[in-house]
Amino acid sequence: MTETVERTATGAILYDQSIINQISERQFTSDGWPHAASVGGKLGSGGRGNTMYVGNVPKQFVLRHYVRGGLVGKLVRDRYMFNGEDNTRSFAEWRMLKKMVENNLRVPRPAAARYRRRGTLYTADLITVRLPGVRPLSSVIAVAAKGPAFWAGIGAAINEFHAAGVYHADMNAYNLQIDEQDRLWMLDFDKGRLRTPGPWQQKTLGRLHRSLSKIQSLDPRLNFTPADWEALLDGYFSASRSE
Repeated sequence: MTETVERTATGAILYDQSIINQISERQFTSDGWPHAASVGGKLGSGGRGNTMYVGNVPKQFVLRHYVRGGLVGKLVRDRYMFNGEDNTRSFAEWRMLKKMVENNLRVPRPAAARYRRRGTLYTADLITVRLPGVRPLSSVIAVAAKGPAFWAGIGAAINEFHAAGVYHADMNAYNLQIDEQDRLWMLDFDKGRLRTPGPWQQKTLGRLHRSLSKIQSLDPRLNFTPADWEALLDGYFSASRSE
């Protein structure tokens, strides 16, 4: 993968010329593409309405504008304190995705990132290559029950990320995506980073368990049981022992 940085009037754009050979500010808006459609529900990034599919099939992208969640997001929707270009959320996530792609982990390929600075604050955007044929884990288990082999495979895949030191700040049933071969992919690495293995690994598993339990409590028809979670853990720890 290549890495090119172009300066703009208010910030900079980082992009991979092998994917997008020319980039402009317009491509970080829906008007900069011949086709653009909002991502419905929680497929792309927490369901905050800040993500779009842009471009034409087969070369389609996901454009995400960084927005805050929680109580802070109600006061300051999309502004962040500027602490250096390399620390902007978009540049940091772009480079983390690049490292993971180069290590053959199943994540979207980063195409371009932008930040726009105004005084001490900035806004940010990220463009990634759209993954074909993936669905959120939450949607997959809403359709039908999955057997132990499926859940063990999910656990083993999570372990692969953890063994590579990948910390996902919000690993939940929406950011985990399943392809047509039941393989796991991970999305949305905002605030993620590469870390030395440690207690954070169990904490992220706990976050995923809370996410699955929460959506199952909201819809009891969802196909998630304690036995499914045990199968996931079996796959995770079996993979750990085989490293």
